Amino acid sequence: MPSPRPAHPLDRLIGTELPCFRTPADIAAFEATAPWAERVAAGSTFEALRLGAASCPQAPAIQFLPNADPDEAPVTLTHQQFTARLTQAANLFHGLGVVPGEVVSFLLPLVPQAFVALYGAQAAGIANPVNPMLSPAQLAEILQAAGTRVLVVAGPEVDGDIWRKVQAIRAELPGLQRVLVVGGAADPATADDDFDTLLDQQPADQLVSGRRIQPDDIAGYFHTGGTTGTPKLVRHTHANQVYQAWGLRITGIAAAGRAMLFGLPLFHVGGSLTQGLAILGNGGTLVVLSANGWRDPRAVRNVWRLVERYKPVTFGAVPTVLAAALQVPLAGADLNSLQRVSGGGAAIPVAVIQAYQRMGLPVLEVYGMTETASVHCMGYPDLPRQSGAVGRPLPYSQVRVVKLDAQGAVAADCAVDEIGVVAMAGPGVFSGYLSEKHNQGAFVAPGWVNSGDLGRLDADGNLWITGRAKDVIIRGGHNIDPAPIEELLYRHPAVALAAVVGQPDAYAGELPVAYVQLKPGATQTMGELMAYLKLHTPERAAVPVAMHPVDPMPLTAVGKIFKPALRVDAMRRVAERLIDDVAPPGVTLSVAVLPHATHGQVIRVGVAGASAEAAEAIEAQLHARLDPLALRHEVLRG
Repeated sequence: MPSPRPAHPLDRLIGTELPCFRTPADIAAFEATAPWAERVAAGSTFEALRLGAASCPQAPAIQFLPNADPDEAPVTLTHQQFTARLTQAANLFHGLGVVPGEVVSFLLPLVPQAFVALYGAQAAGIANPVNPMLSPAQLAEILQAAGTRVLVVAGPEVDGDIWRKVQAIRAELPGLQRVLVVGGAADPATADDDFDTLLDQQPADQLVSGRRIQPDDIAGYFHTGGTTGTPKLVRHTHANQVYQAWGLRITGIAAAGRAMLFGLPLFHVGGSLTQGLAILGNGGTLVVLSANGWRDPRAVRNVWRLVERYKPVTFGAVPTVLAAALQVPLAGADLNSLQRVSGGGAAIPVAVIQAYQRMGLPVLEVYGMTETASVHCMGYPDLPRQSGAVGRPLPYSQVRVVKLDAQGAVAADCAVDEIGVVAMAGPGVFSGYLSEKHNQGAFVAPGWVNSGDLGRLDADGNLWITGRAKDVIIRGGHNIDPAPIEELLYRHPAVALAAVVGQPDAYAGELPVAYVQLKPGATQTMGELMAYLKLHTPERAAVPVAMHPVDPMPLTAVGKIFKPALRVDAMRRVAERLIDDVAPPGVTLSVAVLPHATHGQVIRVGVAGASAEAAEAIEAQLHARLDPLALRHEVLRG
């Protein structure tokens, strides 16, 4: 029989103990006893947070470290104070006219008010956390697409860059009725209100709206996908999000009294749900590592001293942070509280997993996406694990690997260890995007979201992610998965970060090319690394045709390697090489790869310094050189 764990207010119909899953049969037996909806006590994120607080009202909910320094005194909100504050936020938004179905957006760094705004907005209407690092034009598009009624932003004393962007786009948001400022507005003429001042004026003990939030009510929008075209906004219900908190509780990851070093942005589901809602809703503590989180160099530099000070049980972060932490000397720090490492958002290199295992720390990989309200599969703490596998679905969720027909629907399920497209279903899976046009191809069958990832299920039911469907490099009709090549590079002691993408080729269509960021102090040349790959890559066609040093590696806001930027760089390099001898003396050619509404991307070549007659001849040569590429191109004379 599974051994017991203490029960929690978030749970019901479990009796006085929670199960411990030691075999797949334990999970199946647990699922067969009662449906999920009868096992969870919270019907909304607001209720989940209040239940979590009830278990330990005077314990810290948020401890904010402005400088990510373990020696500084944190700004602390107890669970009782935090739930009172988010109740005030819900009442404030309601008083400003926000009703269920209407949107509060926010552009904030990781200050305590961001957590209050996020969960308070969900209790009044819909929360739309937006990445403040996007360009003003992109921000305006997202805020418009969401139908933003109220906007909470950082004032100039908190984040001057955010404030400047907001001023640049206000006129483009005709539906926006109020702007609330964290830290106060610099210009009284804007008539903006101070967020904290207005919160202080609101009741803190109940929702004045009297709203009874239903599990199927929309709780949040999350922007995902590309940065051009109509913004792709994922809709989450309260049930979708509560399931994440419940699932991490039931698997033993989140529990009352545990601290989590927190550095993920709230506009990402890993931050707002997997670590935010799950920790707070289960009575744990978020130790917030400065307003910039893990992007603050001090957070990684102090990581082991922070572990010693706050004693987390799990060190959870994206793979790039996990890899960077390994380069920080332990310097005698007491890590006895740590029981495990957890990471997701991208595959964790096996070399990183093995390094933590040598420290005596098992690594639990997690896998999911915004459309599944974050974690869908994971390595269970008490189940056998294999390095490189992302485990199995959370209780009541499902995963399958399928072959798709020409319409993007399921044609057949793949056999054991056969690679196909990963599809997922369960309580965390969203019902669709806000814009109906984005829903075409989003589901491979009713309720089964298309992950866009390639993977396989082994004989034990573990999911292995083998690559991103769009990351597959097609060389002369032959599919090349970048992941194994990247894994080889990560095994090299000089490599800190590595990525392999396809570059356009007139003959083969695509050829693999590698980008590498070396560890500090490493002296290996790209030629030496290329020789290493040629020696160890079993498939000759998979050996990159070029290797480029890059420092820093382009990363997303949550620390993933941003491969689109590398693909653009590869396209530019190919174009420059093809035309490098076309320009006569005195003529300058410039190459850029730009987004294109119809073709996706286009190579643009600018011609400067040429006479009209010479420009015509140069343009003809440019077309002759670039026409063989599948990628479209255009020539501009100037």
